[in-house]
Amino acid sequence: MKSIITIIFLLLASVAYGQEFKEDISVVQFSASFVKDSEIDLKKLKDCSTYTFYIEKNKVYFIREKIEYLPTVLVYQNGKEIMRVETGISMAFPEGTGKKIRKKVEELIGNKF
Repeated sequence: MKSIITIIFLLLASVAYGQEFKEDISVVQFSASFVKDSEIDLKKLKDCSTYTFYIEKNKVYFIREKIEYLPTVLVYQNGKEIMRVETGISMAFPEGTGKKIRKKVEELIGNKF
């Protein structure tokens, strides 16, 4: 009985935490240590939350968000996926991806007012 209660508690805690990275306007990069060179620098983005999850540590997020390619960047607004940029089998983002993401974030911020 004690183990069942523990499992339920852990599941509820993971569900509650699992949506935190999607609040307001957020940009989330899903990656792995072996493709770090292909990642986008999220530090340049202002007025939004940014997160980077690595499959080695956060596999559950990759499953929930149906991540197929590494790295992948998702833009969320209030829990809803607004934009998805995948690298494909090349494991490299198309040229101008950082600008495209920045423009989308600025658009979402502008629409708030």
